[in-house]
Amino acid sequence: MRRNLLTVALPKGRIFGEAYQALKRAGLDLPPVLDERALLHGKEGGIALLELRNKDVPVYVDLGIAEIGVVGKDILLDSGRDLFEPVDLGFGACRLSLIRRPGDKGPIRRIATKYPLFTARLLKERGWVADVVELSGNIELAAVTGLADAVVDVVETGATLRSAGLEEVEVLARSSARLIVNRQALKLKRDLLKPLIAHLRNP
Repeated sequence: MRRNLLTVALPKGRIFGEAYQALKRAGLDLPPVLDERALLHGKEGGIALLELRNKDVPVYVDLGIAEIGVVGKDILLDSGRDLFEPVDLGFGACRLSLIRRPGDKGPIRRIATKYPLFTARLLKERGWVADVVELSGNIELAAVTGLADAVVDVVETGATLRSAGLEEVEVLARSSARLIVNRQALKLKRDLLKPLIAHLRNP
């Protein structure tokens, strides 16, 4: 088993580069990413860096494999994990929205989404009765083809929706990249994590 000073979980994709640079600026001596195909960077005894799928970052941090991570608020809203979330890093801004075909005013009986837990909570809070269909591919296609009456998905500029002939009916939540911390690690590695959090709050 690896013994590291600290293990950091970052998501592959657009957030990775900005998160990496933000942590470096805050004084964290992250290992260089020498092989983009590698999933684990760093040497034993130093700081290790894990590259994970977005939805896996909260799991690794919550279960203590990584002490800290960076992930979008949209992922946290759907994770169901009890994580300390001390810093909004401000980048990776987007929103979770309810999306339908223009002119659709009828009842929503089926919603397709990559965010089933978040969507189920929303339905319960609003007293709506609808089936939630979890998809992992192009969510907009579910509305275009009639698979679902509506979709809940991430929107950045809205260009993808417009090109698909859909409209954003309501913004349900706003998202940006967040630092997340394992609660036990916050106590055990307080001397390392407290200054890091302070630097990220006041860059």
